Amino acid sequence: MSLAAPISSLVDVPIALLVTDGGWFASFVRTATGWPGLGIIFGYSFLIAFALPGVSEVVLLAPLNLGLPGWANTTLIILTSGVGKAAGSVFAFHIGQEAKDSGPVIRALRRSPIDIVEWSEKKTVQLAQQYGYGGLALALCVPGFPDTLSIYAFAVLEEDYAKFALATFIGSVGRLVVTIIGVEAFFYLF
Repeated sequence: MSLAAPISSLVDVPIALLVTDGGWFASFVRTATGWPGLGIIFGYSFLIAFALPGVSEVVLLAPLNLGLPGWANTTLIILTSGVGKAAGSVFAFHIGQEAKDSGPVIRALRRSPIDIVEWSEKKTVQLAQQYGYGGLALALCVPGFPDTLSIYAFAVLEEDYAKFALATFIGSVGRLVVTIIGVEAFFYLF
């Protein structure tokens, strides 16, 4: 198979429903069809950037059926998801900018059983120092890893909205492309 066929045709969707998480919204995405389905994909990608649990790869399971060639459906899914996640990331970025100035938020996070702030700051600072916004894009290319934490951690450390949005768009698109390549390689090998 190739990019000409959407992932929903490569994977047995009932099995995919069991192995992917993300709640009722993810289930809604996995059944999104037609042009309104792109709006659902955008909304899910926007929300997953800052609020929803789960992974963004779920959008690849949407059986859009837009009457276009398979590669065009897949490209629209990827681009719509990338724009949605970039927009949601900018929202998270704004929240992060506000949180950096909010002592009570940071103090509450530092008191949690797992020091999320310390861990994410350490890892994010390493990526930011070594690769800058490219590090964010690379971190977001990792399939299966919930990226909300990376987005918020970078949001607290960085200050350029446009570069942040571009990095999250590139990382989101890259993640979906890496996922497709991985799924295709798996089916090719087995």
